[in-house]
Amino acid sequence: MSQKVIIASDSTSDLNAALIARYNIQILPLSVSLGGKNYTDGVNIDPDTIYAHYEKTGELPKTAAPNVAAFEGFFSRLTADGSAVLFFTISAEMSSTYNNARLAAAEFQNVYPIDTRNLSTGGGLLVVAAAEMAESGVPAAEIAEKVTAMTKNVDASFVIDNLEFLHKGGRCSAVAAIGANLLQLKPCITVHEGKMGVGKKYRGKFGVVLEKYVADRLGDGADVISPIVFVTHAGCDAAVVDACVERVKAIVPDKQVHITRAGCTISSHCGRNTLGVLFLRERH
Repeated sequence: MSQKVIIASDSTSDLNAALIARYNIQILPLSVSLGGKNYTDGVNIDPDTIYAHYEKTGELPKTAAPNVAAFEGFFSRLTADGSAVLFFTISAEMSSTYNNARLAAAEFQNVYPIDTRNLSTGGGLLVVAAAEMAESGVPAAEIAEKVTAMTKNVDASFVIDNLEFLHKGGRCSAVAAIGANLLQLKPCITVHEGKMGVGKKYRGKFGVVLEKYVADRLGDGADVISPIVFVTHAGCDAAVVDACVERVKAIVPDKQVHITRAGCTISSHCGRNTLGVLFLRERH
């Protein structure tokens, strides 16, 4: 009888409840510190609470990775019945989550920490791919090898309506933020080799910009190799999200399109009115 394989992730993978339930994905949340109190991402705090607090106080939260002891307890519980565990983390370039998971995993025989080299549903794409493999009976070590190789295929990007949160969080200079806002620039933030960078800069109203952005990222859809495409947002209006989904479906009608809401960790860096289209791309 083959060993059971459990797929797990930190809370930054931003998968929706339906996908988490569908694949029985186990989530270990990051912690969020706000207003002198500590919270657990997605458990007792949500992005709208962060936005409301910021509007009142101007304070952004601080997020922190689970410590090694938290990982050890988590892995111990999941492997108690002899199961193997694959645990997916936000890029090691952005957080200590992977390193803490790696240190804890050293105490277990069948725990495989995976650095997604990405964030949000960029990592979520790999989580779902691993879950599909596990359902097909692929051994844990082989899944780990395959999804690690797939990190180079992730195409993750977001368009940000306002640079205020990036600036306040120290990820964007004041000059850049002021310039972008005055010119109505909406930068596309891309992930490359585990780090965030600025891609194309769009100008105009957010909804119009997003239509151009979707077309730019997907092209004719020929090199989209994932069976699913994520439309992930941080508190955008439903009409804006729906318009993007319809645009994606028109370009890649054979793909499943999943809408997900960015959790506290991602939202606290990018702010409200951020939207991305994330998928696996064939690399030549």
